[in-house]
Amino acid sequence: MQIGFARSAVVLGLLAAVGPFAIDLYLPAMPEIVQSLNTDDAAAHMTFTVYFIAFGIAQLFYGPLADRFGRKPPVFLGLVIFIIGSILCAMASDVSMLTLGRFIQALGAAAPMVIVRAVVRDLHTGTEATKLMALVMLVISISPMLAPLTGSMIIQFGSWRLIFYALALISLAAMVQMAFLLPETLPDDRRARIDPVAMIRSTFYLLRDGKFMGLTLIGGFSLASFFVFIASAPLVYMTQYGLTPTTFSLVFAVNAIGFFASSQFAASLGQRFGMGRVALVAVFGFAAATSLLFVLVWAGFDDLWVLMALFFIGNSCLGQVIAPTMVMALEDHGEHAGMASSLGGTFQMVAGGIMILICSPFFDRTALPLVGAVAACALTALVIALLTLRSEPAGDAVS
Repeated sequence: MQIGFARSAVVLGLLAAVGPFAIDLYLPAMPEIVQSLNTDDAAAHMTFTVYFIAFGIAQLFYGPLADRFGRKPPVFLGLVIFIIGSILCAMASDVSMLTLGRFIQALGAAAPMVIVRAVVRDLHTGTEATKLMALVMLVISISPMLAPLTGSMIIQFGSWRLIFYALALISLAAMVQMAFLLPETLPDDRRARIDPVAMIRSTFYLLRDGKFMGLTLIGGFSLASFFVFIASAPLVYMTQYGLTPTTFSLVFAVNAIGFFASSQFAASLGQRFGMGRVALVAVFGFAAATSLLFVLVWAGFDDLWVLMALFFIGNSCLGQVIAPTMVMALEDHGEHAGMASSLGGTFQMVAGGIMILICSPFFDRTALPLVGAVAACALTALVIALLTLRSEPAGDAVS
């Protein structure tokens, strides 16, 4: 089924942005949440860890549902669950209830992310898929710029609880646009019945596919670096550097500018030089920028402008990694795009949650643990990329 390229990108991007928006919208309120619920930083970080892990695991279920019932029904189910979780967060009386609400939110938010990747695979392959994925990423990337600013404005009119009521309304709006603006992209004759044995067999097949796993883990640890940043940055920037919620939101937005601007060149560069080679060079640049930042901060050069500049460079490189690795990971698995998308998304999100869990004891509201964790993720992605992508051919590697 043919759908306008720009229309597809906007609709899919807004759907996929529901989950990230739920992460970024409440970042400016993190210090207030810690104080309001009489908790500590470790418990606040756990609301991110639980979200990412639940988000990742839930994708395993939405993929098969999308292959069996089509792309739209699982999205509606997920968005209803997301609304329930958002309301529970808004009514939380302690951090345990907030964490439970975040868990339920993530169970629902996983659906749009899985289905968006599968729809892209339904509509296009190769460089065309990369172009569409890059446009989708452009829409998603607006979230880190708008969400914290929006969150900082919301808390000017009330408590942090209003943020979660706003998320429930955003999810409702996403359901409306899904109903009227996106047709079903999986025809009846391509739908597969849910077969647990076949699912297990397909899962083991994908797990044994070295290229699929390599590409998935490159994207996973690259995204994990950003998730670690999200979990720690609000407390670091507003404590060590004394930023207000609004100023933090503006600084945070700078990190997204390099990412989304760079991602728009992923398809053209991939077509010219090969998507694998572009991704490999980009991962190397990302690791170099974040490693340099770690060395400078460790040596005492932890100026805010230094952090902003090198994070900007690192995220510009990251923009050349995410879309190409997603497309290449799914390229050879069109018949099971839902399962491949689910499994890939699970590894990526769980990697982010685990990294936050590992690094959380070291976070002390200073920059050094933050940049050290980001650099560790980047270097891990680089090692995997060297093992996976060094033999990729030049030119239009994926057509």
